[in-house]
Amino acid sequence: MIPRHFQIMISLLLVAILMVGIYIIQLRRGEQQISQQNAVAPAGPQPGGVFESIHILVAYDDDQALRWRDAQTFMPEDRSQRAKAVLRAVLEQYLQKPSPHPVGKDAAIKDVYLIGNDTLLVDTSAAFADQHPSGILLEEMTLASLIETLSANVPGITRVKFLVEGKERETLAGHADLMSFYQVSTVHELAKELE
Repeated sequence: MIPRHFQIMISLLLVAILMVGIYIIQLRRGEQQISQQNAVAPAGPQPGGVFESIHILVAYDDDQALRWRDAQTFMPEDRSQRAKAVLRAVLEQYLQKPSPHPVGKDAAIKDVYLIGNDTLLVDTSAAFADQHPSGILLEEMTLASLIETLSANVPGITRVKFLVEGKERETLAGHADLMSFYQVSTVHELAKELE
């Protein structure tokens, strides 16, 4: 038989262990909530830029046409960050409800990489390609609107290549080639036909 004072001591130790376990669980939940709030909270304007009115080329599926619009967006001074802001402004138009040119609800421009002074790699989310409506015209209109908007607002870019989650992909949604670099001058001609 275990003496009574050992039983009490073991009971108190078990209660203490239980309380420490609950405390640790509460701390982890608090950390998770803080990290989720930080991930969801929109990043405020960064120093070194201003809100500007920019021209964006928007695709309209019903008319099978591209049209210029004005949009207000924060434009950083850094050239690659400006390119990212411009591309995101176009996607924002497509993610609105109702949208003139619907894309996947989680489509996003993850990052851009400026190579030299004239070549831009655009890294998109998987949803940009996986959830994009299939069709040669729809896919070409998306790429043309992004590239033309980029060209109008970030001078000097002559070549653009799209990546999906940092990797090359054959097509956007089965038709538009994503393996090649797009020449801005060639896309300009296509866009003129669709305007």
